[in-house]
Amino acid sequence: MARYTGPRCRHCRREGTKLFLKGDRCYTEKCAFERRSYAPGQHGRARTKLSDYGIRLREKQRVRRIYGVNEGQFHRYFVEADRQRGVTGHNLLRLLERRLDNVVYRLGFADSRNQARQLVRHGHFLVNGRKVDIPSFLVKVGDKIEVRERSRECPVIVQALEAVGRRGVPEWLELDADAKSGVVKSMPEREHITMPINEQFIVEFYSK
Repeated sequence: MARYTGPRCRHCRREGTKLFLKGDRCYTEKCAFERRSYAPGQHGRARTKLSDYGIRLREKQRVRRIYGVNEGQFHRYFVEADRQRGVTGHNLLRLLERRLDNVVYRLGFADSRNQARQLVRHGHFLVNGRKVDIPSFLVKVGDKIEVRERSRECPVIVQALEAVGRRGVPEWLELDADAKSGVVKSMPEREHITMPINEQFIVEFYSK
């Protein structure tokens, strides 16, 4: 299925907030959103008032772009979240956080989720001692994620780990930087997600 391959900074500008899609660059003055915080395109500077539907659509698009999943995948996550017990919005965010590419990013093995997805696809990581190259693989409590022996000196991974202190590791994960491994201590909770997300708007979007 097709995946967006154009300039990722356009996503941040379109959503009106930093989505941290390009790793370290997003923390510098080179960030496109810092220089041009208006929407891309000829009419990007025009003031537009969104409808209730538009507000909920933009929230759904923002979360979809943060985690780098396509429309079909995102809808399937919502259907699964709606089937589970508890609050649908929280269940949805929990499923997205448990993706292997997101966990690799959150542990600090990659500068961005896009980079983490590529590293996973290239087979650089083991889950409980077995190679997993599926970015959408959902981790469970107790799972151990580690860099493969032959990939431990990979410059991309080493450089990312050196900068992990900038964003930190969430409480539901535990990182052993020396061993280049991490463990899922618990399920991710809503308070562990610091991005500005209003998941209720997404539930309302799909409920219409």
